[in-house]
Amino acid sequence: MEYTQRLLARQKDTGRPVRVGLVGAGQMGSGFIVQIARLPGVHMTAVADVAVDRAIAALGNAGIHDVVKNDDIDALSEAIARGEHVVVDDALTLPKLPLDLIIECSGVPEVAAAVAFSSLLAGKHVALMTVEADVTVGLVLASIAAQTGSIYTVCRGDEPVECLKLVEYVRDIGLELVCAGKGKNNPLNPEATPTMLAEEAKAKGMNPRMLCSFVDGTKTMIEMAALANAADLQLSTRSMNGPASTVPTLHETFIPIEDGGVLGGVGVVDYATGPVAPGVFVTAKANDPVVQAELSYLKLGAGPYFSFYRPYHLASIEAILTIGEIIIDGQRSLAPVAWNADVTARAKRDLGVGDRIDGIGGEHVYGDAVSSVTAAAGKELPIGLTYGATLVREVKKGTPLTYDDVQLDETKTIVILRRLQDRLLADGVLGSKV
Repeated sequence: MEYTQRLLARQKDTGRPVRVGLVGAGQMGSGFIVQIARLPGVHMTAVADVAVDRAIAALGNAGIHDVVKNDDIDALSEAIARGEHVVVDDALTLPKLPLDLIIECSGVPEVAAAVAFSSLLAGKHVALMTVEADVTVGLVLASIAAQTGSIYTVCRGDEPVECLKLVEYVRDIGLELVCAGKGKNNPLNPEATPTMLAEEAKAKGMNPRMLCSFVDGTKTMIEMAALANAADLQLSTRSMNGPASTVPTLHETFIPIEDGGVLGGVGVVDYATGPVAPGVFVTAKANDPVVQAELSYLKLGAGPYFSFYRPYHLASIEAILTIGEIIIDGQRSLAPVAWNADVTARAKRDLGVGDRIDGIGGEHVYGDAVSSVTAAAGKELPIGLTYGATLVREVKKGTPLTYDDVQLDETKTIVILRRLQDRLLADGVLGSKV
């Protein structure tokens, strides 16, 4: 039975729809609000945004106009009980309200980490659109969720989650997984800055920082690290290979070097440049001659390597699938099961003492995917912690930043959680799969 029918059946059984709260009414959040409002059996109950008028406008775009604006928790809870819609300016208000699920769309790692942590402690399911937080503190959040009985997940619709579905499919039909990845459609330029890209961003109607995070490779590194940790795969190599490929040649490119490909091993993640974006892919090997012959007969190629490809990902349009996966199936869409990969910060230019780093998509650093073992050994700084960090030592262009190079704001939730995660990993407490 499809989720729409099952969510309606749940509403009939419980006497009310699923109550959803959402953080962040920007471009991604406003699209998500429209989708949630159209989903039977689900109520777009609460929206938090620092600009309350933006939250009200986003609800209005979804045809919701009976909006309650209040700062009192009891008054807000009473409004929710009456079936009304509420808006607040503080994201951490949502975990205090009678909601079933909180979805985070802020795009800010610190906000995402704080919302996820507070939601889990309040016994709420939480789903993130900000995958940057997941590759920074996702393992400890997934562990907390497992202990509390709530669900922590990244939302459907982005490449890591949709690629994970292909990974699961390939494993379930008994093939050997060789490589999982995505297409990258922007030319890679690790030195790109939002200032350099301002004109292009304006023409595309994009935030310059967001475009910069695509062009400088940070977003790709983050997405593939999230996939590696959720699927228990390794990085193909530091920074990955990123070779040019087409869809018909994926099974020739993303295979071991000894068989003519680019990979040093199997069970890895990587990305392709060229006309593979906006899709995701898996390459796999059929080790049984009968299976190989059957796949060849079914026009998947000569074998023994075959590729499986999904030509799209639909962002906030299909993110609502996560609501059904959580509420109906009791399953997460994507969350770390191991900590195989980190995304650490490298300097885009020479950085001096006193420089205040502006984080992902900014002028100072770009993200580099690296094995968690290498990152820990070198004390490399996760890029998700770089917002507002102050340099206490000079760092040369192209050099990884380390914890010793910066002064962090130790009061930030994401910093506290990462310190905890690092300690638990070092002590072996998070060594087993979540």
